[in-house]
Amino acid sequence: MQSLYEFYKIGNGPSSSHTMGPKRAVERFINTYKDIDKLKVILYGSLALTGKGHLTDYIIKETSYPIETEIEFDLDKECTVHPNTMKIIGYKNENIVDDWTVYSVGGGTIKIDGEEDTDVPDIYELNKFEDIKIYCEENNLKLHEYVYNVEGYEITTYLKEVWNAMKEAVETGLNKTGMIPGRLRLSRTASDIYNTVVDNEDESLKQTRLLSSYAIAVSEENASGGKIVTAPTCGASGVLPAVLYYYNHDKNVPENVIIEALAVAGLIGNLVKTNASISGAECGCQAEIGTACSMAAAASAYIIGLDIERIENAAEVAMEHHLGLTCDPIYGYVQIPCIERNAVAAIRAIDSSKLSMLMRKHKSISFDVVVDTMYETGKDLHSHYRETAEGGLAKKYCRNKYYNKDMA
Repeated sequence: MQSLYEFYKIGNGPSSSHTMGPKRAVERFINTYKDIDKLKVILYGSLALTGKGHLTDYIIKETSYPIETEIEFDLDKECTVHPNTMKIIGYKNENIVDDWTVYSVGGGTIKIDGEEDTDVPDIYELNKFEDIKIYCEENNLKLHEYVYNVEGYEITTYLKEVWNAMKEAVETGLNKTGMIPGRLRLSRTASDIYNTVVDNEDESLKQTRLLSSYAIAVSEENASGGKIVTAPTCGASGVLPAVLYYYNHDKNVPENVIIEALAVAGLIGNLVKTNASISGAECGCQAEIGTACSMAAAASAYIIGLDIERIENAAEVAMEHHLGLTCDPIYGYVQIPCIERNAVAAIRAIDSSKLSMLMRKHKSISFDVVVDTMYETGKDLHSHYRETAEGGLAKKYCRNKYYNKDMA
């Protein structure tokens, strides 16, 4: 399992798989072959089907400038390894220098076909929650202490940087109004929701307003190409910041505890990334929002003082009740249903942590089992429901009686 340096990435939206991954791939190619004078990039699978809405072509050309770059969307080729597949071909004087087949596997991480991923080594020997739990219990460690032991205490410096970027995304989003870019013509709503908060209102309703406004603020920033943190992806980047910001800003939880919770959340997300997938194109939105909810639920459980067993329960509950969630972005934009889903998952994350206190301590379903189940479920989902914009809401929206042809 790789470092949290690789898991949490600070960058610009709207998609870790469709913008961050291709950007890293093109950067690596042109840094390897510095004398090329032409580039051709062929996008396949989900990258081809939703690349326009996700700004894939835009980020590739921005990254490769001033090199002449041709982009081709191949909608027919079957992707047998990963649905986010691209081919990069470099030319010098019209002769091919090299070509790479690259897979954007989620969270901005890329894999180059035929190469070992030597740039990012595995540093965690244990990659199952059950094994980590046993190790922690035998060595009297909390989960964040286990992370610090493996990564080195200096990981806290990076986690503070991550936390500051998350806070900035929340606060920037709360202070912006206007339209989100794209033909859906959505208005920003985070500030409107936040401004309806009343100090003496019902505590449950107040919590819902706050969490929703924070999650939507980050998600609207992501949809607008603003700076966010993959947690675990761009499309699900609003969930964990909303929960952590709520505890810090509204419940006065000190920053050192927030950093520890961020380490716990990262460990949970890293386990999903290692043993299953955090890619909506591979496993549907359960892999993105479901993982984000698990991460935030584990962070919440840690913050309210629960032990490892109940932290696991919270993460498992959060994932279990996202099983089967489809990824069907309208027009390929990370807007509908993505923005609202971040708010729903933030609320569900705190509910999952509270529910874990009420249930028996040793549950029948472990976190490892639900992660395996999510992966199998994702593989069984029809491709229309895995970030292709060919099914679900993406399909129905264009057929309903309110559809405006001028938006197409």
